[in-house]
Amino acid sequence: MLYYLFQYLDKVMDVPGAGVFQYITFRSSLALLLSLLLSTIYGKRIISFLSRQQVGETVRELGLAGQNEKAGTPTMGGIIIIFATLVPVMLFAKLHNIYIVLLIVTTLWMGVIGFIDDYIKIFKKDKQGLKGIFKVFGQVGLGIIVGSVLYFSPAVTVRTDAGKSDVFKAITTENVIKQAPVEEKSTATTIPFFKNNEFDYAEVLAWTGEGYEKWAWLIFIPVVVFIITAVSNGANLTDGIDGLAAGTSAVSVFALMIFTFVSGNIIFSNYLNIMYIPNSGEMTVFIASFLGALIGFLWYNSYPASVFMGDTGSLTIGGIIAVLAIAVRKEMLIPLFCGIFLVENFSVVLQVSYFKYTKKRFGEGRRIFLMAPLHHHYQKKGYHESKIVTRFWVVAIMLAILSIVTLKLR
Repeated sequence: MLYYLFQYLDKVMDVPGAGVFQYITFRSSLALLLSLLLSTIYGKRIISFLSRQQVGETVRELGLAGQNEKAGTPTMGGIIIIFATLVPVMLFAKLHNIYIVLLIVTTLWMGVIGFIDDYIKIFKKDKQGLKGIFKVFGQVGLGIIVGSVLYFSPAVTVRTDAGKSDVFKAITTENVIKQAPVEEKSTATTIPFFKNNEFDYAEVLAWTGEGYEKWAWLIFIPVVVFIITAVSNGANLTDGIDGLAAGTSAVSVFALMIFTFVSGNIIFSNYLNIMYIPNSGEMTVFIASFLGALIGFLWYNSYPASVFMGDTGSLTIGGIIAVLAIAVRKEMLIPLFCGIFLVENFSVVLQVSYFKYTKKRFGEGRRIFLMAPLHHHYQKKGYHESKIVTRFWVVAIMLAILSIVTLKLR
């Protein structure tokens, strides 16, 4: 909203200094600062409100050290993240931008699903929460919406190969605009570590003959649905000990902010020889706000936690990260910069699959890990949860750095 006000002051009223709001970097900095303030200052008030409403965590007996002490800790703290993210976005982002609209819808959509799940657990005293099929239905529904918009909307375009420059000759806006790329609809994405690192989902249907491009949505939309479902569930599984999900997510989001900024900037994308995605740079404002909200939430969620994010937060975090990665055409890097989510998810799949297999074959279920997800395995081994979280953060930082390196490492 403030963006449009200052645009009016600059273009119509000719107020000196009002034009600074046109810069993504300036608005992103303000969004980051405001979200930090909102999540830390108003976060405490939200936690107090949750405590008064007796919105406390119900702890299942899993035989983990320090588990019983967490009983009664306020949950549904994801409300803090959602609130601290959306307020700065509403103030500083271009609300007509298609990517911003998608991200706001994603935040609210996944937030509602997580809120319903937490509400059932807390107030209906049902530890299972929202039935899995309804969660999946909600995730699939969001995936269909996001995939359809990204595929069919004329506002979502990319640069064609014809517009690329093999050598960046001059770092000036004027020279770059002279060789401005052709914008077109495309289902192209980025394959990391390869020199010619673009892959078009439509090529999967090339065997069907001429005109196969118009059926690319049959591949693209299911891929989007799968990614959103997988990443949101991965974030949900990771949220098991104090500060783990919020901290690792903040690292992943920072990497995405760099990807988004360079992919949406014609000068940097030309210099790095990466796909230029018009209008995507505006997502940097959203990401900055989201990053500030996550860091501010860590103020209260770090060990010993004063609040848990609940599914209200974890499902929302996963959904936002998935949509950001897809929108900036970096979904194939998700296993890298979201490696913690992947390992947590995979550990559960391995544990369950191996248990069922051994029970069928030997009559007794066996386990690979002492407990899944993986962070509980290390708790069972006697590691303090703060040490587990710190080491997971270190791994997440290493993976994020490696992801960023792929901008040039091919």
